[in-house]
Amino acid sequence: QVQLLESGGRLVHPGGSLSLSCADSGGTLRNFHAGWFRQAPGKERDFVAGISSTGINTYYADSVKGRFTISRNNADNSVYLQMNYLKPEDTAIYYCAATRDTWYYRNYDRQSKYSYWGQGSQVTVSS
Repeated sequence: QVQLLESGGRLVHPGGSLSLSCADSGGTLRNFHAGWFRQAPGKERDFVAGISSTGINTYYADSVKGRFTISRNNADNSVYLQMNYLKPEDTAIYYCAATRDTWYYRNYDRQSKYSYWGQGSQVTVSS
């Protein structure tokens, strides 16, 4: 059973950096593809970044390409999101999610394909 817990969210100034972590207390995240999604106030939840179970393949939303980096450490069942050059529009609740979808390379940005979700971590970018 995958049990995801995000951490690292806080208030940061525009242009700053922040790293989010997603840990699996169930100890099986290494067997899953993983993704980060975010939901801004009054908006729908959107895809941010995804990573295959091996860590070889990564995927990004256009809005974060070149600024965010997703990575994972399968030895400790964790996934990370390094966020640089943060903007006020990055303000959102960030969710970690996991899937075993066979067609992950096609479906990485589809929320419906993710079976497990964390409770979210608030990131606020403001001066």
